[in-house]
Amino acid sequence: MQGEVAPKLREKGTWNVVDLATTSFGQGVAVTGIEMVRAVAVIANGGYLVTPRVVDSVVGDGWEEKAVSNEPVRIISEKAASEMTQMMVEAAGRGEAKWVAVPGYSVAGKTGTAQIPVAGHYDEKNTNHSFVGFASPKNPKFVMLVTLKSPQTSPWAAETAAPVWFAIAEDLFPYFGIAPDK
Repeated sequence: MQGEVAPKLREKGTWNVVDLATTSFGQGVAVTGIEMVRAVAVIANGGYLVTPRVVDSVVGDGWEEKAVSNEPVRIISEKAASEMTQMMVEAAGRGEAKWVAVPGYSVAGKTGTAQIPVAGHYDEKNTNHSFVGFASPKNPKFVMLVTLKSPQTSPWAAETAAPVWFAIAEDLFPYFGIAPDK
């Protein structure tokens, strides 16, 4: 998919003390959208890593090939996935984007406001915004990521990407049969 070229991590032994500190809040490490969705899906799936699919099958003139799914592999404990889910429920329901949450529905989600690296430093004016999450937290039916590149209406993802995510989710709740839970 467009834009899905994964950046390479730096070699072992080349990280310094500043790198260790800044990676704790997301600077210095980049992931693609599919990688982010896949990581959050591990939490939604109770600790199991699955391979995301964009299509169910590929159809040609007189033939069809179904997409094959790999067996899920546990990569974090069920307890860790449950704790992360609860943190994401709290972030979505009580965090900076709580004002755009859909009344009556619980979701697990998190905003992201990322400085943009340019020529060896970070852009002082522009940021990229995201909101990633899943619903419902107890029986997930979808994982979704919304990303916005250099939005101009606000410097915060809670005011740009989160409202878009929740507007789409509001349409997905009935589609996936997700009932209000609070």
